[in-house]
Amino acid sequence: MKKYDLNVAAPTDGRYQNLCSDVNEIFSEHNLIKTRVKVEIEWFIFLSNLKGVTSLPPFSNSQIKFLRSIYLDFNSADSAKVKKIEDVTKHDVKAVEYFIKEKIKKNKHIYKYKEHIHICCTSEDINNVSYALMLQNARARVIIETDVLQKKLKSLGKKYKKVSILSHTHGQPASPSTMGKELINFQKRLVDQILSLKNIKIKGKFNGATGNYSAHSITYPSIDWPKSIKRFLSNLKLELNTHTTQIEPHDYIADICNKINHMNSILIGFSQDIWSYISKSYFTQKNIAGEIGSSTMPHKINPINFENAEGNLGMSNALNHFFANKLTISRLQRDLSDSTVLRNLGLTFSYSIIAYKNLLIGLDKLQINKDKINSDINDSWEILAEPIQMVARKYQISNSYEYLKKFTRGKKVNKDTIHKIIESLNIPELEKDYLLKLTPKKYIGYAIKLCDE
Repeated sequence: MKKYDLNVAAPTDGRYQNLCSDVNEIFSEHNLIKTRVKVEIEWFIFLSNLKGVTSLPPFSNSQIKFLRSIYLDFNSADSAKVKKIEDVTKHDVKAVEYFIKEKIKKNKHIYKYKEHIHICCTSEDINNVSYALMLQNARARVIIETDVLQKKLKSLGKKYKKVSILSHTHGQPASPSTMGKELINFQKRLVDQILSLKNIKIKGKFNGATGNYSAHSITYPSIDWPKSIKRFLSNLKLELNTHTTQIEPHDYIADICNKINHMNSILIGFSQDIWSYISKSYFTQKNIAGEIGSSTMPHKINPINFENAEGNLGMSNALNHFFANKLTISRLQRDLSDSTVLRNLGLTFSYSIIAYKNLLIGLDKLQINKDKINSDINDSWEILAEPIQMVARKYQISNSYEYLKKFTRGKKVNKDTIHKIIESLNIPELEKDYLLKLTPKKYIGYAIKLCDE
């Protein structure tokens, strides 16, 4: 049975927590503290192996294992200890430093060099790298979920590639397509955005209070610090941002937000289209035992998963827009207004993943309704006015468009009407025969082939 915390305000932590628990864990206060501990420890280890840091000898393998165990075995009791220290310090990163110093007391050799923890750092060095590592994991989750979604769309596209449907442009009957081709349209767009999201470089800085390696160069002047920091960040699978103030300027975060925004906007359009196909009865939805669509209308099976997805995608995009605009601005060498905003980054990932999972749930409930689809398309002979007109133009028949318009615009057209128009044209008999064999269901061009590309 699902468990819900009913004493939280945010639906990402309550109603929908089962859909986005992975992302919630990534951006939790516990994991933020744990990741800060990791960055501090890895910096300590890196310095011990860095030629030129004469005041800190290299750690042995067992000492390194001990140090890494501090963050690898980090638990909720540890994060509670850090928060208790912060109650006194009123500084979250300093609390992490004090926590680590306390943890290494049991190892006398390491404790002897405790002042090298956080040496040449500003708190923003620790924070920006911590958020970068968290964003690595969050991006990976989004890519996994959207990849599952695009594969589902591809599978359905193949399945329905030969199901001709009446298209609607401006809400009016238009040249047909296939249901498969319309699903593949979204799948291809999603694949492009997933690739673009993968290619965004996640960056970090570790260059001190105003981005100039000032403390580094005074403390250990013989070291090429930009080169060394590049190697340190590379060990964490991050790219060095070479020019910053005190803060990493968050441009890559804006890029991630904008990319997720783009992907989500595509999926809002998809949600609305599926909703429309359901409203036209091109898709029906499975009748799940025990589920209720309306509190007063027993017959209803509402497209709730697609509506839920549309709403949550919109929530994510609203946050993405704010993050992209806000986080790229900082007064002079830094202000603290980004700090509180960064703590909300998890929400945009949570809302997105809630939506992606609802789309998958909704898609699994769909059943194609070929009877309704065939009824609509077979009753729409007027759409053949387009191909007939094009063949007439091919043979230089004057005012071809106007001629077809006279018989079809705003009128109910049937097979006999279309055949009379074809017979009236001064075109070769072979062309007439070809057009006379054409039906609305057959007028789909390359739709089937496009599903296989």
